[in-house]
Amino acid sequence: MTAPSVTTPSVTALSPWPHVGRAAASLGAGMGVGRFVYTPILPLMQTRAGLSAGAGAHLATANYVGYLAGALAGIALPALVRSRSVLRGSLLLLTATLAAMPATRSTTMWAVLRLLAGAASALIFVVAVSALLHHLRQHPAHLPGWAFGGVGAGIALSGALVLALRSVADWRTAWWASAALSAVLAAASWNLRPEAPSSPRPTGGIAPVRTHRWFGALFVSYTLEGVGYIVAGTFLVAAIGQGSPGWVGSGAWVLVGLAAVPSSALWARLGHRRSLPDLLLAALVVQAVGIALPALVGGVAAALVSAVLFGTTFLGVSTLAVATGAALRFPRSVALLTAGYSVGQILGPLLVAPLLHDGYRPALLLAALVVLTAASAAAVLRIGFPHHMVVVRHTVPEGQRESV
Repeated sequence: MTAPSVTTPSVTALSPWPHVGRAAASLGAGMGVGRFVYTPILPLMQTRAGLSAGAGAHLATANYVGYLAGALAGIALPALVRSRSVLRGSLLLLTATLAAMPATRSTTMWAVLRLLAGAASALIFVVAVSALLHHLRQHPAHLPGWAFGGVGAGIALSGALVLALRSVADWRTAWWASAALSAVLAAASWNLRPEAPSSPRPTGGIAPVRTHRWFGALFVSYTLEGVGYIVAGTFLVAAIGQGSPGWVGSGAWVLVGLAAVPSSALWARLGHRRSLPDLLLAALVVQAVGIALPALVGGVAAALVSAVLFGTTFLGVSTLAVATGAALRFPRSVALLTAGYSVGQILGPLLVAPLLHDGYRPALLLAALVVLTAASAAAVLRIGFPHHMVVVRHTVPEGQRESV
């Protein structure tokens, strides 16, 4: 008679979904809103706040510099990864920077705020991902993928918010609304449990395998991906808006977020059936097509197809790249990949800034070319890749674990 009362609470306590939901909300606030809401707000700031295209690129770069600083802090100070105070403080700081954007019209102050937002986003990512993968270690690989979908949900929600406000309010209201959304998501993730300290893992006497050439190709590919993807991630809405009705750009960004929600989980499932190098190559080629499409073909249909292709690949490429680095067992592989990726994101807006005087079409075409070059580097991985080193069930979680 007592079995139901004992068993049911135990099953409920072991359910991974509450943890997935809190981690998704945290990533939605830190990345989906805090980092990417700038993309749909940028056109409003250009038309109603006098922000130039070049200055817009510099604000994006400031955010990515802050993100790199926060990520490096998380790598250098492991205690940050296990701190609930760091998570909560970063969520509060991020929300405050969003709310402060309308308080000034100084480009310098905007750059400082976006720098702080980038650092806060990275620290949120550090704690949330470490907590997520620590507590879901014994669960299927697609569950962390669904939590990473919180980034896509944050993009979709913030994009929809800006789309709803663009006809009735100005850029200031868009920033205040994004701050309110960040606060709601922060509250939903407030009780996320950080990673507990763990003892070093035994190596089990596995002989080292020389993987330098494969890792070198992967590093080049992922760094170039950072350059190419961030150009689209920053300017896609503005680029689409130049040749389409005003609502299409913001609507396409909502579609990017919706497509990104299931992408990490779906790519993780495909990893059971196809090799990681093959999937990485395919994802990069599809992404390059998605980035180039609105620059080559006008109209609503091309814009929406571009959004879907970009949304289904930009998180997927990260998932596959860090999983490949973990599979190669190269020392500190994913930490190195993350550093290269972050540097690529800093360089991307700077490289295309001189092209923005002629509109966004040349910038998108250059970004697509860079991503195709990343795909070419990824193709090298298919030559003699040590597939026997890949452990399918835990490749994605462990790889993403190192990426913080």
